[in-house]
Amino acid sequence: MQSDSDLLEAWCQGDHAAGSALFERHYPGVARFFANKIGGDTADLIQETFESCLESRERVRDRTRFESFLFGVAYNVLRRHFDRIRKHGERFDPATDSAADHSAGPSTMVARRDEHRLLLAALRRIPLEQQVVLELYYWEGMTSAEISEVLSVPHGTIRTRLRAARQKVETALTKLSHDPELLRRTKSDLDGWALQIRKAQFEPPAR
Repeated sequence: MQSDSDLLEAWCQGDHAAGSALFERHYPGVARFFANKIGGDTADLIQETFESCLESRERVRDRTRFESFLFGVAYNVLRRHFDRIRKHGERFDPATDSAADHSAGPSTMVARRDEHRLLLAALRRIPLEQQVVLELYYWEGMTSAEISEVLSVPHGTIRTRLRAARQKVETALTKLSHDPELLRRTKSDLDGWALQIRKAQFEPPAR
């Protein structure tokens, strides 16, 4: 199988099939990225992400790290989306504002268990930058160093955000759950429940 860097190089040389292969390979991750942050159809945001990659693909400095570049683009697309829908012209602040504050409706991810639904709801209620860090860590298997590239912040900052995000998720879980046993089960294995949610399948649309 061709590497991301080989496909990107071919894409930059005009090979549209290579671009399509990159799209199909990374579509599930990008779809997952938006699914627990937008309470509705995410197709336009996914399309905007890949179109932005197409327009700026020749500016990728390290072509072995296409995935980090792609999620960095997706994060910027998401922030612009929240800025557009923010009332009274106020800017969205990912350090303090959450997806639940500005996105109507529940997650579009499939939650097969009560623990999954509770955890997804809690993730949407913590500051966006912390939600992104946790979801990239658990769902995309990124290291803190890779996430620092996505968000363009120091490596140590990501480690700090991971610790803070876990604490805020536990606080949000407590506020959301009225079932002590469900809360206990969810808190007892946050890592395991997060990894199970990762198994949600997102297939690219027919092209």
